[in-house]
Amino acid sequence: MKKLVLFFLLGLISVAAQAGENFNVLFKTHGKFEDVRDMVVTTIEGRGLKINHTNYIADMLARTGKDLGATRQVYVNGEQFEFCSATVSRAMMEADPHAIVLCPYIISVYTIPNDGDAVYVAYRKPVASKNKALKKALADVDSLLSGIIKEAIQ
Repeated sequence: MKKLVLFFLLGLISVAAQAGENFNVLFKTHGKFEDVRDMVVTTIEGRGLKINHTNYIADMLARTGKDLGATRQVYVNGEQFEFCSATVSRAMMEADPHAIVLCPYIISVYTIPNDGDAVYVAYRKPVASKNKALKKALADVDSLLSGIIKEAIQ
């Protein structure tokens, strides 16, 4: 029931895909970080994918910043979820065994200081390739990642 209520509340939140830089695909929504983060996790796991690791980026930067003498807060909250898809990853690596470096996939969820209730959800943009099989596999990776995010934040 809790997930249903959370899903309904997130459905009321406005969603916008941002024009990312060449290295990322960026979505912006509004709400509580924890709610968006939990929906991303639920959506990844709901597709039968296992999160291998969670990186607590905001916590790491806050902790190490003190040692480096850095005082700027980069993120209020920031976590990354690492996972793979046996089907999509296998097709990608069959197309080019060197594509192993593109795994695992990572979806980042974060908030930045002085940005109200904006929550960003992003992933690395798959690389361009002239290899037709790899190009198709990378399009499938892109579709998987953007589909997870869209389902999670809409």
